[in-house]
Amino acid sequence: MTILWVALGGAAGAPLRYLLGQRLDPRRPGWHLGTLAANTGASLLLGACVGWSLGGTALALVGTGFCGGLSTYSSLAVQTRDLGPRRGPAYAGLTIVTGLAACSLGFLLAAG
Repeated sequence: MTILWVALGGAAGAPLRYLLGQRLDPRRPGWHLGTLAANTGASLLLGACVGWSLGGTALALVGTGFCGGLSTYSSLAVQTRDLGPRRGPAYAGLTIVTGLAACSLGFLLAAG
C-alpha cells in the first residue's frame, strides 16, 4: 500500500516541477530557475517533514512521493553541464546552498 502513496505524491510533484520550469525558465534564459525553485521548495518541505517527525504513510506521500517528484537531480546535472565550465559550477553551488538552507529553515520552522 505504501507504494501507492508514493506514486500519488509523485503524481502531484512531477507536474508541478514541469510547470515551474515552463513558467520560470523563460524569465532568465540559461539559469533554469524552474529547477532551482523546484529543488529549493522540495528541500524546504522535506526539512519540515523531518521537523514534524512525519513517518509512515504521511512521509511516503509527502516526503518520498511529492518531494521526490518535485525535485530533480538529473535535470540539475544536465543543466549544470550545459551551462559550461564557468556558469555550471556557480549554478550547482547555488542550488546546493539554497537547498541546504531551505531544508534547515523548513526543519526549524516545523520543529520550533
